[in-house]
Amino acid sequence: MRRFTTISEFHEFVQLPKPQHPLLSVVDVGTVPHRYGKETMVMVFDFYSISVKRMRNIHIKYGQHSFDFNEGIMSFMAPNQVFSMAAADEAEEVEKSGWVVYIHPDFLWNTPLAKTIKQYDFWDYSLHEGLFLSAKEEAAILNIIFTIEQEYTATIDRFSKQIIVSQLETMLHYADRFYQRQFITREKANHEVLERLETLLDAYFNSTNLAERGLPTVQYVAECLHLSPKYLSNILRLVTGQNTQQHIHAQLIAKAKEKLSTTPLTVSEIAYELGFEHVQSFSKLFKTKTNLSPLEFKSSFN
Repeated sequence: MRRFTTISEFHEFVQLPKPQHPLLSVVDVGTVPHRYGKETMVMVFDFYSISVKRMRNIHIKYGQHSFDFNEGIMSFMAPNQVFSMAAADEAEEVEKSGWVVYIHPDFLWNTPLAKTIKQYDFWDYSLHEGLFLSAKEEAAILNIIFTIEQEYTATIDRFSKQIIVSQLETMLHYADRFYQRQFITREKANHEVLERLETLLDAYFNSTNLAERGLPTVQYVAECLHLSPKYLSNILRLVTGQNTQQHIHAQLIAKAKEKLSTTPLTVSEIAYELGFEHVQSFSKLFKTKTNLSPLEFKSSFN
């Protein structure tokens, strides 16, 4: 794995001219020389990356997911996120266009954005959950990037940083708005995700080895659905008003109620069968969700 601690290091690695600012860079994707061969480069940045680009025959892998940038897509990467890029085969025709803005966290030092930038959920989305922009949305984002580029290439003065940070904030606000639009316009796909989640949880809680497997985690569920945890929770909140953890608990409580009302098992036995290590944890969660203890609920059926 190759770690790039500075933007200058990365520029040198991809054979780009030295950035005009040590903590900021605006790159025309079309000017980046492409590599050929079968090598796969695994990389991690110590800085932020915001991109709007199209890339054909260059495959990016983030986590366990591969993605083709054949369509115009906006994507975000925060520091310390690992990704890989496969070099193009010499027989393939490489096409790439678009823009990338690299921002080192030190550039944001002593600005309000330094505190708020991590609050945007899309830093935790996978690349295949990128933002698909309409032509109008893409134009809005590119206008902001061009403004940043103008400041980046101009003579630095005491207003430069403030203007660039202001433009970055505006771009992140737009991205947040456009993501909300994407969630809403993909209503059918969102409901399909909900159906897949319910099927997954139903199968999980009906498995015979639940005691050994333990309770399903948000991370486990998200991986099974090939989504990032944040993206999955945001879809579910839009569709149902509940996040992933709340859905797991709802399915768990439904299964607990079934066992409490239809089997002779004790509360302790049911807690163990449902994957709890301690009956107290089961009892506390059950009472929080139903306002009854498991024993009180079970007694109501006797």
